[in-house]
Amino acid sequence: MKKVLIAFGIILLSTTVAFAQSKVSGKVINKSRVDKSANVAIGEGSTANMGSIKLKNSQVSGKVINESRVDKSANVAIGKGATANMGSVTMKGSNVSGKVINESRVDKSANVAIGQGATANMGSVTMDNSKVSGKVINKSRVDKSANVAIGQGATANMGSVTMKNSQVSGKVINESRVDKSANVAIGKGSEANMGSVTME
Repeated sequence: MKKVLIAFGIILLSTTVAFAQSKVSGKVINKSRVDKSANVAIGEGSTANMGSIKLKNSQVSGKVINESRVDKSANVAIGKGATANMGSVTMKGSNVSGKVINESRVDKSANVAIGQGATANMGSVTMDNSKVSGKVINKSRVDKSANVAIGQGATANMGSVTMKNSQVSGKVINESRVDKSANVAIGKGSEANMGSVTME
C-alpha cells in the first residue's frame, strides 16, 4: 500500500504546475508528459490535476504556457464540489501580465469529475474572477478521449475557453481541435461546452 501512495504522489507533483497566493516574475511553463497513468482524488472538494496549470489568488508577470501531453491516462476526482483538470489552464482570483497559452494534447484518455457541482476540464482554459493583460489562446488538441462531469450543476469543458467575472485586455482565441471524443455533463442544471468560448 505504501508503494501505491508514493506512486500517486509522484503523479500529482510531476504533471501539474500549481500556485496559490503566489507571485511569479517570469514565465510559468508546463511541458510535462503523462503516459499510461492514473491520477485519482477522492473526498469532498477533491481536485485532480493532470498535465495542467492551476493558478489561485496568484500574480504572474509573464506568460503562462501549458504544453503538456497526456496519453492513455485517467484523471478522476470524486466528491461534492470535485474538480478534474486534464491538459488545461485554470485560473481563479489571479492576475497575469502576459499571454495565457494552452497547447496541450490529450489522446485516448479519460477525465472524470463526480459529485454535486463537479467540474471536468479537458484541453481548456477556464477563468474565474481573474484578469489577463494580454491574449488568451487555446490551441489544445483532444483525440479519442472522454470528459465527463456528473452531478447537480455539473460542468464539462472540452477544447473550450470559459470566463466568469473575468477581464482580458487582448484577444481571446480558441483554435482547439477535438476529434472522435465525448464531452458529457449529467445532472440538473449541468452544462457541457465543447470547442466553445463562453463568457459570463
